[in-house]
Parts: sequence; C-alpha cells; structure tokens
Amino acid sequence: MSDTSPDGEPVPGTLSFDLHALTARLDRAADRILRAAHGITYRRFRTLLSVQLLNQAGAHAVTQRAVADEVGISEPSASRMVAVLADAGLLDVRQDPGSGNRRRLQLTPQGSAIVEQGQDLLEERFADLVRRSGVSYTHYAHSTRALLDALGAGDPDHD
Repeated sequence: MSDTSPDGEPVPGTLSFDLHALTARLDRAADRILRAAHGITYRRFRTLLSVQLLNQAGAHAVTQRAVADEVGISEPSASRMVAVLADAGLLDVRQDPGSGNRRRLQLTPQGSAIVEQGQDLLEERFADLVRRSGVSYTHYAHSTRALLDALGAGDPDHD
C-alpha cells in the first residue's frame, strides 16, 4: 500500500477503497432519502432514471435489455424490476411490434414526476455534502466525469 499517488503526491489512505466506500455510503443514503420522500428504493429509482436517460439519448426503443445494460443488472433482474415498476404505475410497458418478445419501456407521468423530483432532491443533498467537504463542486463534477469517460473508453485493464 502506497501513501503516494502514481504522480508522487501524498495521498491519505487508498483512493480505490475510499471511492468504493463513498459510493456504497451514497447509495445507502440515496435509498433512505428516496424511500422517505417517495416510497421508492434507489434501485427502482435508478431503473426509472435509466429509462428516462435512454429515451432522452434518442434510443430507438428502450428495452429491458438496454435498461439491464445501463443499470448493470441481469436481464431477468431487469424484467422483475420492470414488472414491479409497471404494476406501481410508474412505467409503461408495451410489446414492440414485429419484435417477438421485446418490450418498449417509457415512463408514465407519475414515473416522470418521481424521477424529476428525486433527481432534484438527490442533487440538492449531494451538492450540500460536497459544499460541506470543502471540495469545489465544479472540480469534483469535472473529475468524476473524466473518470467515468476513461472507464467508458473500453480500456480492458480498467473495466
């Protein structure tokens, strides 16, 4: 274990572990916040958010497979999640014409409202956390995006 970064600067602890711990704690906090405010788990919220983001990105047809890939879960898990969200009136699921068993997914007005309100609430809480930490929100946002972009570049050593 090194107390310096690859570029030789001193670093307290281990960044890889710290990032994992931060993500896990943020996920748990998001779950508590969303359950209290909207009666929905963070996993279900992320599924709704993924449907919205895929639709906004211009995906021809947002499917369970696309959502599974976006959220990072198996297709059977996505299928169960989609069924729960559809039963709750948050997601509209329709058969894709001429595509066999493929289904198109779209948020209902109630699902859209939860995504919008949930995003605003989580962003407000996260911005407050970043402010309290003394880290520049803009710097943190740019650094996080750069790391995500680097992971998305398909480097097999970092996937």
